[in-house]
Amino acid sequence: MDAKGGSSTAARRRNARGQGERLREEIVSAAVVMLDELADDEALSLRAVAREVSIAATSVYLHFADRDALVLAAMRRCHEDLVRTGDDAAAAEEDPAAQLRARILAQVAWAEGHPGLYKVLHESKVHRRLGMPFKEVLVARTVAEVQQCMDAGVAPPDDAATVAIDLRTAVNGMLSQRINEPDLPWSPASEQVDRFLVKLVGLPQPPGRATRK
Repeated sequence: MDAKGGSSTAARRRNARGQGERLREEIVSAAVVMLDELADDEALSLRAVAREVSIAATSVYLHFADRDALVLAAMRRCHEDLVRTGDDAAAAEEDPAAQLRARILAQVAWAEGHPGLYKVLHESKVHRRLGMPFKEVLVARTVAEVQQCMDAGVAPPDDAATVAIDLRTAVNGMLSQRINEPDLPWSPASEQVDRFLVKLVGLPQPPGRATRK
């Protein structure tokens, strides 16, 4: 209320319909860009995010209780983008083996394009403190595609969930190492993915590619 007891000030400060949600999305977008550059959620400052969006730091707290909450929202958006990218890649293929391979390679390409975000998504302290249950979506997609390979007879029967977790562990480890140790003599990522698919899932060796013992 203003000095005269009116409510004009409160009315001026009230967000128009949808404006608050747009501001929240702008804050998350700024955090995503900054996290990709920083590659470390502990280095993210809410004040720096506020400056990037050209708002007061107090405005950030209207949408996020603390830095962890903002990082979690940013990582949720990144994971949704990662899942969508994999869905599009898999949908472009017809047979189960190609669909699984396409999803993994899409994940590799996403990580290569956003190494800082991928690092935060899998190595952040926020993950350890709060967890990121939304990541179960990509786990479920991988399990389903591994099961489809087994059902189609292109992979030997096994427990699809166990095989999918082994595969995800290998792929995530590979990508984290490539990001953290880029000077190692890496073979092409697609070749490494194919080795994982052959050895862990049991898919046939891609034509023209020799199997490494």
